Amino acid sequence: MRPPALPYLPLLPFLLLLALLPSPSAVVAAAGPTSWKALHAAAGRRAASPVAQEGAAAGVLRRLLPSHALSFRFKIDPKGGVCGDSSCFKISNVDGLGKDGAEIMIQGTTGVELASGLHWYLKYWCGVHISWDKTGGAQLASVPLPGSLPRVKGTGVKIERPVPWNYYQNVVTSSYSFVWWDWRRWEKEIDWMALQGINLPLAFTGQESIWQKVFKSFNVTDRDLDDFFGGPAFLAWARMGNLHAWGGPLSQNWFDQQLALQKKILSRMIELGMVPVLPSFSGNVPVVFKKLFPSATITRLGDWNTVDGDPRWCCTYILDPSDALFIDVGQAFIKQQMKEYGDITSIYNCDTFNENTPPTNEPAYISALGSAIYEAMSRGNKDAVWLMQGWLFYSDAAFWKEPQMKALLHSVPIGKMIVLDLFADVKPIWKMSSQFYGVPYIWCMLHNFGGNIEMYGILDSISSGPIDARTSYNSTMVGVGMCMEGIEQNPVVYELMSEMAFRSQKVKVEDWLKTYSYRRYGQSNVEIQKSWAILYHTIYNCTDGIADHNRDYIVEFPDMSPSSFSSQFSKRRSISLARKHPRFFLSEVSTSLPQPHLWYSTKEAVKALDLFINAGNDLSKSLTFRYDLVDQTRQSLSKLANKIYLDALNSYQKKDLSDLNFHAEKFLELIVDIDTLLASDDNFLLGPWLESAKSLATTEDERTQYEWNARTQVSMWYDDTKTEQSRLHDYANKFWSGLLKRYYLPRASKYFARLSRSLQENRSFQLEEWRRDWISYSNEWQSGKELYPVKATGDALAISRSLFAKYFG
Repeated sequence: MRPPALPYLPLLPFLLLLALLPSPSAVVAAAGPTSWKALHAAAGRRAASPVAQEGAAAGVLRRLLPSHALSFRFKIDPKGGVCGDSSCFKISNVDGLGKDGAEIMIQGTTGVELASGLHWYLKYWCGVHISWDKTGGAQLASVPLPGSLPRVKGTGVKIERPVPWNYYQNVVTSSYSFVWWDWRRWEKEIDWMALQGINLPLAFTGQESIWQKVFKSFNVTDRDLDDFFGGPAFLAWARMGNLHAWGGPLSQNWFDQQLALQKKILSRMIELGMVPVLPSFSGNVPVVFKKLFPSATITRLGDWNTVDGDPRWCCTYILDPSDALFIDVGQAFIKQQMKEYGDITSIYNCDTFNENTPPTNEPAYISALGSAIYEAMSRGNKDAVWLMQGWLFYSDAAFWKEPQMKALLHSVPIGKMIVLDLFADVKPIWKMSSQFYGVPYIWCMLHNFGGNIEMYGILDSISSGPIDARTSYNSTMVGVGMCMEGIEQNPVVYELMSEMAFRSQKVKVEDWLKTYSYRRYGQSNVEIQKSWAILYHTIYNCTDGIADHNRDYIVEFPDMSPSSFSSQFSKRRSISLARKHPRFFLSEVSTSLPQPHLWYSTKEAVKALDLFINAGNDLSKSLTFRYDLVDQTRQSLSKLANKIYLDALNSYQKKDLSDLNFHAEKFLELIVDIDTLLASDDNFLLGPWLESAKSLATTEDERTQYEWNARTQVSMWYDDTKTEQSRLHDYANKFWSGLLKRYYLPRASKYFARLSRSLQENRSFQLEEWRRDWISYSNEWQSGKELYPVKATGDALAISRSLFAKYFG
């Protein structure tokens, strides 16, 4: 069972809060004009001034392209102006050359639309590409000098949002990606969000400080809270009530530091016209509540993925929403947030039923629970709107039938709940629920689990799914969203998904990819275009309906004895490894062994890689090209390693010691070679992850604790015993140089050495001995303090060429 990684959901620009409901013609008429006006008024009260939003958009430009800080003029569009009642941006020329040097005018509904308009102009008039720094960063060299910017035809171009909201984040992204960020990194992310048109950002940072103050008001002590909160890298799951104390306790420095950071985050979001979504009370309480409130209805939840139910972190406690105390705590939490941050939003996330099935399927009971949850919100903020992820309707479909879904969805007034169709890119719930039975929802792309590094996507679904949902009969769709568990991977997927916030028609992906590759690398290249055409039909065309979680054998090594595997290792589609001809491709094998996800022809992917490498002479200086080259080479080699691993097990089954050793050596050699490849790009290194964790510490104890948290999350993840690995081991695996050579390589080496010994000594494989040896090593590594590089070494193109010739030539 994977860690619940579902998104806590954000909200839309203030002036668009009226869009909290789909149009009256599209949804239940019960919403009524009164509800719409109330929401609109609430949004207006919280909006930053037009001048503040214009200044915030100018700040985004200044940080992105300081040389052109005076080349653009930003203007918030007044209600009923260029955009009318919709949300839009308009790009036009400044007549003549403005006295301030401005050449291009960007008008928009909020600061987010102004930033989005800037991005749209830079992208489609200047050939710019903007992605996360860790996926190559921004390609800005194609922007003409100030005074020479391309003119816009006629009176300008206006782009309207077909749906008002663009949601961003997953509740666990805060742990898998954001956990060690400082303000400098957060500022970059908020700029990126604004440029991509995101106006519904989740804002969960620093909430432990709020909970600390709230629970203390209920007579909970610091010592009690030490046992309640998880460590920094595991806060997402402590917040959801999956675990407690694991990786903790939190220091007062952490509480204060994160609260101060959250205030900066919220301030910038507000300045840009975003509406942050804040957390609300889901019922998770410290165990001491049972003693403090003996008459309250408090239930001990079951085990969540511990090895043996260790009470030090297993089995949290939930306060029943029907208990009057639930409303008291929920109201106190929202009031405390308002005290700290001001009255900045009316949107609150709550996922009480996330992987937590109600005790009965009686609709009346479920409806009463939903009403109680909403009452706790509305007591704290009379304008409260409940934002809920719809993952439960997919993950626990056997329970959530139509009567139960309706009971929950209709337990609050229409317009006071929004649902995220979390996995709509693969398993859309809107199609099977009559558009969530009249409740507004957001079409979301989940895409990534555990922050794994894996080239994967469904570009056709992204380019058409939101359009199909929005134009369907009686649609209640009010937004699009990105709900990945981890960011900074697959930039092509996130660029296309971000554009869908402004696309009213389906995108012709093949044509779009030609412009994408031109912008990403700063020039046109025939071989690159051919490579992307192959990638579109292979790696980025997953249609098997399987959620992609990287389980390649290098990074998620099977914890099994080979004697438990089926012996059916012979059913292969492609040529096998020959010692004299080391050319091979991964194929499917019919066995009981867990199989890594494979949805495309690896032969075709290798062809795409060959074309990509051939383009290197022209593009080798491009950071975006280097990132993609390393990623493609890594992907092909990793899939090849899967094949070699299976060949090794096949040799073991046949008791062929020589062949086993040959394939084992090849597997280990591949790990070393991939590590060398990854070391050639700054964005595939373990070092920055560990150093950023340590940089937040103010004491040596904190430094040790934070590094342990960072190491543990990407390795064993959760608890283990001397002979049993964590049930979540490798869930957050990463293809990072340093992690491969110092963690994955010793694991595989120890395993294959014992396999070989079992054949030599003619005895069965000693699984428990291997586990004992490996777990001991892992625990030592988790507590280690050795340093890892933070800067790349080696020539990525030369290394990729060499490895291609070695393994595929």
